[in-house]
Formats: sequence, structure tokens, C-alpha cells
Amino acid sequence: MVDIAHQAAINPASAKDATPALVPLTAVDPGQWRALAQRAIEPNGYYLPAWELAASATARGRIGASALSVCAGSSRRLIGLMPVISLWQAWKIPLPALVSAHPYGTLCSPLIDRDASAEAAVRLLQRAREAGAHALVLRDVALDGAAMDSIKQALGRAGLKPRVLGSYVRAALDTTQDGDRLLREALGAKKLKELRRQRRRLSERGAVRFDVARKVNEITPALEMFLQLEASGWKGKRGTALLQDAGDATFIRRAVPALAETAQCEIVSLSAGTTPVAAGIVLRHQDRAFFFKLGIDERFAKYSPGVQLTLDLTRHLCADPTIASADSTASADHPMINPIWRGRLAIGDVLVPLRRHDPMVGIIHAALIARGCAREAARRVVRLLRKQTDATPPPAR
Repeated sequence: MVDIAHQAAINPASAKDATPALVPLTAVDPGQWRALAQRAIEPNGYYLPAWELAASATARGRIGASALSVCAGSSRRLIGLMPVISLWQAWKIPLPALVSAHPYGTLCSPLIDRDASAEAAVRLLQRAREAGAHALVLRDVALDGAAMDSIKQALGRAGLKPRVLGSYVRAALDTTQDGDRLLREALGAKKLKELRRQRRRLSERGAVRFDVARKVNEITPALEMFLQLEASGWKGKRGTALLQDAGDATFIRRAVPALAETAQCEIVSLSAGTTPVAAGIVLRHQDRAFFFKLGIDERFAKYSPGVQLTLDLTRHLCADPTIASADSTASADHPMINPIWRGRLAIGDVLVPLRRHDPMVGIIHAALIARGCAREAARRVVRLLRKQTDATPPPAR
């Protein structure tokens, strides 16, 4: 079915333009994209080309992203890139706005060249106007990050201000500290003693080993092990594990080995003897790591395998001089990682107006607020149903 609302909301640039305002992600030169990522004013492992192209190609609910992209002056040097979709494609709202394309990881800060940040931000906003948009919805951006600062400055020069639609803080890690000292300060002696006791108990099942898979020949089998662990737990029961959707499985099997080729992805795992009990995928971009997902074998839940893996990952990242910080990319108040990674990163959804005194922006804002209220009500119902299901005993046999 033709996406009529999308066509009505987002119009291509004039035929007089050298390039259209919106192009398919696949039309962006991958070499230029990688070079921009190296110069980006703020790291975002989820907008690296190998990851985002794979997500846009097959990942559930994330297919078909376009790109707002700008080059420096008349040169071919890419200085700004923002993967986007229409408001209709994002949330079935038929209004003229563009929304950050969600790359599976919860971070959508655009790639902006640190050497041309002012020009890049101004021209990205102009590209969105040329595409027919009246507003941009930047979801899951680092509110205090350098990319958002560049956009704020560009808006200020045009007499415009962004509107924060919602925000939260999530766990982050300052990896410039000593790992063991950081863990002592975060968890305290009593909690660490209990975790050491659990680790000794786990070692009764076999020697406990922490491994890091980096090379392509190592990471492919490690990825399959991670996928099996994730699908064996609560995510598998809810049907949200990567392995349970063909598109998601294709995406992750394409993205992880591709990033491993450029040393931008690794899989960490914890084993007891020959049995893997926990594994996680970690992306790397510039001096920042991103903890994408964690899978555990719930048969070993009493030994806290996810926490044990995170302790080893913390020491691993703190010992790496090329990494200065790590983003958990976890939800707010995450019960596992928040007590361990005590740094905090402000994340939010931001409405960016593109023209002064534009009444359409108010309409778009109202529609987004209404959607948010309806979504929160639906979440409350789902949480209530889950509690009732968990509390209901199984039928007698």
C-alpha cells in the first residue's frame, strides 16, 4: 500500500536542487559515512554505517530509513548525517515532521563533524525544511551532548528553541578510574563479599572464565551463543529476543561481524567450565563503549550471572586506555546496572521547530503529547496484566 500520509507530509526537494533533501540510507557513500563517524563531535555506536544500514535493512519496525545528509560547501566531504523516517512511518501521525530513525540501540544523537559543527547543524535543519518538514523529532538524544548543543546553537541563530518532550537519566561509567576501586565505591564491601561468595559457588560448576571475542572468526560463534542465551530467558518468554524474529536475527548477524572487522564490536561472556552463563554485546565508537544487550542462562540465576559479567566488563573497560566512558543504553532505574555504573546520562526526546511562529509545530506537539498519554495508559494496562499473570498459579494437572 502506498504510504499516502508520508508522501503528503514529506516532499522531495525541488528538481532544481543538485541533490534531493532526503535520500535512502543506502545512497550515502559508506566511506564518507565512516570518515564522518571518525570526526563526529559526539560518539554514537548505533549510527555507525555497518550497524544502522543493517538495522534499516531488516530489523523489526526499523526498515526503510532515509538520510538528511550535508557536505561541506561545494566539496564531497560529509559533515552531517541524521537517519530519519516520517512521523507517519514512526507513529502513524499524518503531519509534516521527520523523526530520528531508531537504530535498535537507544541513542539517536546525529553524526556532526567536530571541525564544521556549526555549518553542519545549520545545514541539517535546512535540509529538513527542504524536505517539507515543519519539525524534527529527535528521540533518545543525549540532552547535554555536543551534537544537541550544536543543534541548539543553530536554532538560536534562527530565533528558535527546542522543546523537550520527555527525558530520563540512565547509567553510565567513567572508565578513566581504577575498576576495582570504582566497584568498591559503588557497591560497598558487604555487597562485594556476597558477590564473591556467589562466584565461588558458581565455580563449583567449573572454573569461572571471562572471555572477550573481537576477531570475526571468534565473534561469529560468540554471537550465536549470545543469541541462544537471550532467547532462553525472559525475553524469549515474551517473544522479544533477537533470535525470535527473522529480520532481527538477520540484522544482528550482519551488523556484529561487520563492526568486528573495524574493531568496533566485541562480545563479552562468562562461563562456568564449558557452560556459558552470561554474554553481552558491546559496541565501540571513538573513546566510548555502548553496552547493547545482555543474555543470561536463568538456570544459574542464584549466582547473579548478569551482575558477575558486568563486574568483569567494568574492570575490562577501565583497563582499556582507548575507552574513556561507557553508556549502558539501559532503561531508567535499571535494577541491575544502576547500582554498578553510578554515572548518569540525560536522554530525551526533543521537538525541533524549523520555522518561526509556525502554527503547525503546535499541532505536531499536541499530537505527540496525546500519543504519549495513550502509550503510558497502555503500558499501565500491560504491567497490570503481567502482574496478574505472574500471580496466577498454574492449573492443576
